[in-house]
Amino acid sequence: MTERDIPDSWSRASGREPDQNKRLSRTEQFGETQPFDAPATGSNSKSVKRRKKNHKKGLPINSNSKKTAPISNNSDKWPRWMKSWTLWLVLLMLIPGSVGFLAMAMLFKLPAAPNCPSIFWPLASASVRLHCAQLAASKQTVNDLLQAIALVKQLPQNHPLHGEIDRFIEEWSRDILKLADESFQTGNLEEAIATAKKIPKDVAAYKLVDEQIGKWQLIWSKAETTYNSAIAEVKERRWQSAFMLSAKMLRVDNQYWAGTKYDQLNRLIATAREDGDKLGKAESLANSKVVDNLLEAIKLAESIGQESYLYQKAQQAIPAFGRKMLELAQAKLDNKDADEALNIARQIPESTKLQGETDDFIAIADAKRSAWIGNVSGLQAAIAQAQQISPSRPVYNEAQQLIARWQLEIEDVANIEKARILASQGTVPNLTAAIAQIQLIPASNPRGTEARQEMDRWTAQIETIEDQPYLDRAEQIAIFDDINSLQAAIAQASEIRRGRALYPEARKKIRTWVGKIQRIQDQPYLDQAQELAQSGNLTAAINAAQQIASSGRALSGDAQAAINDWEGQIRTRENWKKAQEVGAAGTPEALVEAIRLADSVSNNSILRMDANQAIDQWSQQLLEIARSQGQSDIARGIDIAKSIPRGSAAYSAAQEQIKAWQDFLNPQPKPQPQSESLPFPQSTTTNGQ
Repeated sequence: MTERDIPDSWSRASGREPDQNKRLSRTEQFGETQPFDAPATGSNSKSVKRRKKNHKKGLPINSNSKKTAPISNNSDKWPRWMKSWTLWLVLLMLIPGSVGFLAMAMLFKLPAAPNCPSIFWPLASASVRLHCAQLAASKQTVNDLLQAIALVKQLPQNHPLHGEIDRFIEEWSRDILKLADESFQTGNLEEAIATAKKIPKDVAAYKLVDEQIGKWQLIWSKAETTYNSAIAEVKERRWQSAFMLSAKMLRVDNQYWAGTKYDQLNRLIATAREDGDKLGKAESLANSKVVDNLLEAIKLAESIGQESYLYQKAQQAIPAFGRKMLELAQAKLDNKDADEALNIARQIPESTKLQGETDDFIAIADAKRSAWIGNVSGLQAAIAQAQQISPSRPVYNEAQQLIARWQLEIEDVANIEKARILASQGTVPNLTAAIAQIQLIPASNPRGTEARQEMDRWTAQIETIEDQPYLDRAEQIAIFDDINSLQAAIAQASEIRRGRALYPEARKKIRTWVGKIQRIQDQPYLDQAQELAQSGNLTAAINAAQQIASSGRALSGDAQAAINDWEGQIRTRENWKKAQEVGAAGTPEALVEAIRLADSVSNNSILRMDANQAIDQWSQQLLEIARSQGQSDIARGIDIAKSIPRGSAAYSAAQEQIKAWQDFLNPQPKPQPQSESLPFPQSTTTNGQ
């Protein structure tokens, strides 16, 4: 029995199960008795009917069989051909052979398969149920497997086929779980769970359902957690961590998460990384606080599409970049650069969603620019512009405050302009009148600071006009540069009181004239001290100059410099004298100390030449001592030679001697001759010898 004998859908099939016990006798088929029965089949039933019909109509074979008796009684009347033995021999061979062949064919023909869709199942046998269940299960669909289980699980527990049926139910239940797992592997968790739960609870294999569902849910939950964690890392622009999490998905025991979702996540990370680079570059440009860079940053943020996980961050960044442009414009406005402030504000794109704030800023900045012209017409234009700002705008109160200030400022500007006209005459009475006019402006008024500055400037002009004659006369008197003239000039310049405009200049000139007087008075004493020094009496020279150095007068610096020089000469003489005394001992230690003391003689001293000659002589003595010591103690000779100072006459010879001794103490190994190596070892044996 094969699957092709059963229709694909039992519900669409119709018909009746053939009767397998019905048999046709050989007489019905061939008109004579058969020795065995052959099962009827769907394929030969029509031929049987046709034979019966032919029999009823009186076919020649049947009719001849009925007429044999009369013919046999009168054999002489038979036709001539019927008397031929050859004919009867052929008939005897053909008829039994045909009958035997037909019988064998009917014996070996399989019985007709049962029509499973049309079977009345309450009366169906267990073998029929098992057969039809196997056919249904062979289709390997969930519904067919469930139908197969339903067909056989109703059989009683004591049925002989119960063991085999349980084995099939276990196998079919596992097949359903495999189909459910295929749904799970393709990403349909709910479908997989629903499929698994279709397995009847009263079958033994149902214990695998909960275990398998729990395994699926655990795998799915871990995969979702990893995926969502990677997405969270993407949103925070931590690309390395996101890629590491995506790599974990390759180890998920699910083809959908390890394949489709892994590829999707990698594409998402790569796209988000590109968008992240754009956003990072935009933020870097925005931090530069340059208008063109901010505009470029906004364009980069706008290029990030809605499908990107960084879209929201980009949309949040765009208004922030626009607000930075507004801050730059405000900084320019605070520095009273209204033109540049307006230029920046008008470049802010609409995508920043700051159009209302930008319009308000432009309105205020434009009004301030008119007000900063500084004249009445400019202030009036500024007031008119500010009055156009609607009360519903956030800057309405600021505009009203500016209007009130500018209205006061119009009055201040009129007073300032009138005062400036008076001050332009340059005379003391006109300057005094200008000051009186500008004092009408209160310090708290918008132009109060400007009024104070103008008043201070005009006051300084009056003081300069009044005090300049004192300073001019003082300079004329001081031109003679004698003590009396300088003292008179100082007295004249002292008439200028503290706080007046020319007071700093007067004090500067007074300090100059005082210094000249002190130099005239102290110069003879300093000259006397220098004469003492030139005569060699350095101690007396120092004592003479000490009073001037400690007085703090004009020549105190010169006196102190001279004292320092004289003291240095005294120390040089003392060191030179001591060096000579020490060097006279002639020992290596004494000679080294003498060289040190002689080398401390100043290069500007007349004793330096003598010191250099002594250093060369003592160095030569050290070299001779070192060579003498080296004959018995090379190490001692080396130490003495190393003490010879660089730059002395014996230094080069000492270094050569040191090298010779060191080579003697540490001889270099002679290079050993290297034998020429052969590429292959030579054999000591010969072939055949």
